Amino acid sequence: MSDLSQAVPARPGAAILQRFSMRDAGTLIGLLVILAVFGALVPGFFAERNLINILQQSSINACLALGMTLVIISGGIDLSVGPTAALSAVISASMLIAGVPFPLAIAAGFAIGLLCGLVNGVLVAYVGLQPFIVTLGTLSTYRALALIYTGGNPVLGLPASFRAIFNGSLFGLPLAVIIVACVAVIAWIMLKKTPFGEYLLAVGGNEEAAYIAGVPIARTKIAAYMISGLLAALAAQILIGRLGAAEPILGNLWELDAIAAAAIGGASLMGGKGSIVGTILGAVILGAMRNGLTLMNVQSFYQLLATGLIILAAMLIDRVTRGRG
Repeated sequence: MSDLSQAVPARPGAAILQRFSMRDAGTLIGLLVILAVFGALVPGFFAERNLINILQQSSINACLALGMTLVIISGGIDLSVGPTAALSAVISASMLIAGVPFPLAIAAGFAIGLLCGLVNGVLVAYVGLQPFIVTLGTLSTYRALALIYTGGNPVLGLPASFRAIFNGSLFGLPLAVIIVACVAVIAWIMLKKTPFGEYLLAVGGNEEAAYIAGVPIARTKIAAYMISGLLAALAAQILIGRLGAAEPILGNLWELDAIAAAAIGGASLMGGKGSIVGTILGAVILGAMRNGLTLMNVQSFYQLLATGLIILAAMLIDRVTRGRG
């Protein structure tokens, strides 16, 4: 018997994977219920064009939420993703208007995202400030920098060659959806198949135990915030590519949508738990719900109410499952 009991720890990832899969299955059931409800209430909801529209609308939130999920798993939170996206967007856009080749302009936008994430990560990991306080402060700082840089004015007239990158389609799907799907696969591999993923779970689950085990806590936290900043910059590039303009107020309340998608997907705000698949499903749930409510001509503040109730329900489910664990 003892030999059999010792055989289980030989595959420690199996139990965790099974548990996450069950949580993902619960999120998938929630998505199917929402789709069924709106499919019954809204004529044309299941039309191919509308379904693709839901995926496209969900892609930006999903991109942000993937980075947010990694930060939340590490035990932190990033409230500055919206202003980070805005700062990245206006700098890339102004470079494009000035005639800089778009690969360099996009790279500059990504560099801004990484730098913003680095500042957040250093203040959290080395200075020892609370993630909520740090990112609340940088939320205002990054937004102010975007407004100062542009004088509060939008940057208009982005080149068609840049817009074509994010407005095209492949196999009938918008390129933005395909780009975010590729990012999700990379994030899943990073979380499930690399030591960095194990470090994130260890740091978020029990930081003291992770320190004793030799996990590089500071570098892990900083990397999580830098990835979050990078994905915020990517979301910004996708949006300004679609709109053809960048505004310094871009990304207002994006942080709430990203947190909501991660929470609906099973990420625990206490750290140590989260799922890439669940986060993608959570983003699609929010996108489908807003699409359905919009088609039903429901006013935006009722949509905000519905989002809040879904987040509360996700938190209650997390509370119950933690209690059973």
